[in-house]
Amino acid sequence: MGFEDLHSDVKKCVHLRLCNVSGCMTEILEIHADHPSFHVVFVPGNPGIITFYKEFVESLFELLGGTASVSAVGSAGQTEKNWDHGNLYSLQEQIDHKIEFIRVQNIEVPLVLVGHSIGSYISLEMLRRLPKKAEYCIGLYPFLALNLQSKKQSTIVKIAMSRVLSTTLSFLVASLGLLPRQVLRLIFKLSFGKSWSNTALEAACSHLAQYHTMRNMLFMAMTEFRKLSETPDWEFMTENQDKITFLYGIDDHWGPLQMFEEISKQASGIALSIEREGHTHSFCCTEAGSVWVAHHVASLIKNKLANSCRELEPMACWLLS
Repeated sequence: MGFEDLHSDVKKCVHLRLCNVSGCMTEILEIHADHPSFHVVFVPGNPGIITFYKEFVESLFELLGGTASVSAVGSAGQTEKNWDHGNLYSLQEQIDHKIEFIRVQNIEVPLVLVGHSIGSYISLEMLRRLPKKAEYCIGLYPFLALNLQSKKQSTIVKIAMSRVLSTTLSFLVASLGLLPRQVLRLIFKLSFGKSWSNTALEAACSHLAQYHTMRNMLFMAMTEFRKLSETPDWEFMTENQDKITFLYGIDDHWGPLQMFEEISKQASGIALSIEREGHTHSFCCTEAGSVWVAHHVASLIKNKLANSCRELEPMACWLLS
């Protein structure tokens, strides 16, 4: 299916709100359809700052033609204001947090889970715990296992595993938050490239240069590395391969092509694809990357519903009409 087939004139502005999930204030980006036939729940990668994904969420809603509501759930502890007063959240706690969000929202229509990076792993765990509710799970540039061949990842592991190094780095980054906003914006722009969108730069300025954000990011990373040093649950993936698909990048140390090849061997029924358009793991930081990935996700969902139309009626048939 070409992207031109997914054009839609349905547009709504995304809404950012705070939601209390089990006592944890959480940033939610969402767009509600008037009469949704399914609900897309998006889980971000670490650091879990949800405002990075504004353009992606808006594009995805539009491309789905208003047939689905979209909720993008920020990570616990990663709000602009330090509502949790320094509480740190592990990978398992982030999984529980997303399950609880779905429970408190009382979503009645079927779910499509979409995750980015470690959010792909979290989405798989949500699929495990919500087998009757979740119809489909899409992993974008998935981080599913430790990459021992990556020097960058090895460096991050050393920092995340050391409380002294994590605390020191967090203080250093937080010190940047004392600078005037325009100076901080210029630093981020020079550091991360001119291709970053205004949305990404604003998200970086408002959230990244804070102590609680960096500490939570590194603490979660530590628990990620410990968990993902284990062998992936190939049995679960094989049993649910008709519900799972992954998008990999060409040069991505978080989701290397070796893992792409391993999945194709261990769970050959999982739909796999490789992005060759030049977008990076941090696709949400550019407008072009956000729109391209939104097109890809919308195409996957529409094709999935087309193939499952008989089982999912009237949900799929409504979307395809």
